Amino acid sequence: MEPDRTLKKIEDLGLLAVVRGESRAAALEVVGALVEGGVLGIEITFTTPEAPQVIRDLDAEYGDDILLGAGTVVTHEQVDQAAEAGSTFLVSPGCDPELLPAMLGTGFLVLPGVLTPSEVMLARRLGAPAVKLFPGSSGGPSYLKALLGPFPDVSFVPTGGVSVDNVPDWFAAGALAVGAGSALAPASLAGRDRGEVVENARRFAEAASAAKKR
Repeated sequence: MEPDRTLKKIEDLGLLAVVRGESRAAALEVVGALVEGGVLGIEITFTTPEAPQVIRDLDAEYGDDILLGAGTVVTHEQVDQAAEAGSTFLVSPGCDPELLPAMLGTGFLVLPGVLTPSEVMLARRLGAPAVKLFPGSSGGPSYLKALLGPFPDVSFVPTGGVSVDNVPDWFAAGALAVGAGSALAPASLAGRDRGEVVENARRFAEAASAAKKR
């Protein structure tokens, strides 16, 4: 999928689930619950064991029914693995001037992590069409709003500190979409009520959908 189309899809969904599974099997179970709850933007982090295989498994099971990407991409090897596994977007926690060109070279949408104005400027100079504001909890929605003052044409996807309750605040501040980690996607369903995870996913998806319409 072309980067522009992927970015539009993320904007339409409004929500990416950042899945840090404690195992391959756990990640697959968590994603199953998220999809059942209506969360269709899925980011599998490389902190998940066998992350490339998890991406392959999900691509085979869901195909175009979900938007599937790789997160916590921090090495060139991971860039290659994510591309080969079936990712449609790549996310990094930071903006590495040596790694970002390799990520962009895949032809996929890339979301480098930024926090400061200087990092936003670096990401733009290197050609990133959108950025991940991380950790979002460091400044909150008011900080995002402040960043959009000098960077009104940058698409921000805040991640870290996003909860179902503050989703509306992020969109009101100007977020293109939000990424939610542990508040949405537990590391495992072990010891949890699967129905509660599904219902929480539904509430997140509905909150993002409602906030985008305001």
